[in-house]
Amino acid sequence: MNTQVPNRKPEEQQLVKLYMDITGSAESAARNVYMYVSAPEATPTEPATEVVLKPAPVVENEETEPGPVRRPLPHAAVVLILCGLCLSAGSAAGTAGPVATNAFITSPLSLADAINLALAQNPAVLRARKDLEAAQGIAVQTRAIALPSLGVSGSYAAVQRSDVDIIEAPTLTFGTPQNWSSQARLVQNFYEGGRILSALRVANLTKEQSLLNYQTALADTVVNVQLAYYDVLLAVQLITVQEASVELLDRELADTTRRFDAGTVPRFNVLRAEVEVANARPRLISARHSLRTAKNNLANLLGLNIPPATFEDIPLTLSGRLEAEPYDVELPRAVALALERRTELGALRKAQALRKEDVVNAKAGYQPVLQGYFGYDVHNSILSQDPSVVKNGWIAGVQMSWNIFDGRRTQGRVAEATANYDRARVDLDDAARRIELEVRTSYSRFIEAREVLDSQKKVQEQAEEAVRLARARNEAGTGTQLDVLSAQTALTEARTTQIQALHDYAAARAQLQRAIGMSVPSEAVER
Repeated sequence: MNTQVPNRKPEEQQLVKLYMDITGSAESAARNVYMYVSAPEATPTEPATEVVLKPAPVVENEETEPGPVRRPLPHAAVVLILCGLCLSAGSAAGTAGPVATNAFITSPLSLADAINLALAQNPAVLRARKDLEAAQGIAVQTRAIALPSLGVSGSYAAVQRSDVDIIEAPTLTFGTPQNWSSQARLVQNFYEGGRILSALRVANLTKEQSLLNYQTALADTVVNVQLAYYDVLLAVQLITVQEASVELLDRELADTTRRFDAGTVPRFNVLRAEVEVANARPRLISARHSLRTAKNNLANLLGLNIPPATFEDIPLTLSGRLEAEPYDVELPRAVALALERRTELGALRKAQALRKEDVVNAKAGYQPVLQGYFGYDVHNSILSQDPSVVKNGWIAGVQMSWNIFDGRRTQGRVAEATANYDRARVDLDDAARRIELEVRTSYSRFIEAREVLDSQKKVQEQAEEAVRLARARNEAGTGTQLDVLSAQTALTEARTTQIQALHDYAAARAQLQRAIGMSVPSEAVER
């Protein structure tokens, strides 16, 4: 914890804060740097004060020669030196490696900022984005069967002359020990049993399925960030409630102790007040632990690199609040919207269509393959012993192949593809039922949270009034200390219940929207 020194000059505070904001250093290190650049030199009669700089080690001279007294540097010079030190520290950090920090850590983070940040650098989103790019490549590969292919081939062969039958005649010579050829050929598939058109459909289905999977990853990330954000807000509010409870009990302990010293209450009342304070402190400690855990979880979802020097609470503050935003939807309408909008169902429908195309491709093995080609051929003449005598010309043709019997391989592929297609239909039906169950469960949880929140509207005010009346009765002698402690406990419970109800309502609303397929709020696209 940094020690605060009173009565510091405003200029000094501003310069130290400037250095801390630029370098991310602690206040003690920044103040040491300020002292180093602004302090006067030691006179011969004053021993030099040793200054230890945390940004870089300082090698002090073993012998200090006396010199004239130097005035403190002007503020403009101090600013320039501080900026130079900041730049030097930044350069050193750049050579050592990437700095594990993020701009959002130093400023309050709204829910929209958190969502946008997560969509930009959450690992799950980044993986889904790469999967989308990979699916685009798969679509290009699949579509290639419908496009012509252009290839160039060449060969050269030389054999011993005695291994070649050479026929020599007065006007020609047939046979040569050296042969070479080169050919460029454009090949187009005309018919492959329906596989060509199926490949075009598969390419489109693959792209659409990958896009739906990517949208699913975005929706999951958004709802996870929302829940983690609400958890941090809840932890902050619970700390406030527990601190208020401890403060209230401390005041009660002080008041009871004062009355005990005056001889108006027994020692038993003091002991009871001390026990109540001791029992309240663990709840405050637990609330602080919950805040640290919630912040770490949110930072992980946002893809933030926590500074290595952070040991306890990470420097992440939120600007949002837990609010009960109204949201009305009927259960039948919610189920219908979910079955229509959920990207998981859309992806499974695309998967079912892809399995159907697998059946088409498998049955294509029963059909012949027809190709046409066109090209240009160059080779040496077989009627000349000189390999430099060239023959060349255009070539064109049609070729067909048909596997009459392949050992029942095609039959096995058709059976496999048909079974996978039937399974895809089962997966789609099961996913629809699970999504409907998710909507019903989320809707029930949302109704419960809304009813609990409505029941807590005036409870806190009533509990505060009960504490005031209990203390007044106790001071007047008509009440007991037990009445005061019970009222304080009820107040803490009321505050906790109200904050928990606000959190549960916000979380249930986010989960219901995700179940319906509306989990990407409008603020996610705000910049």
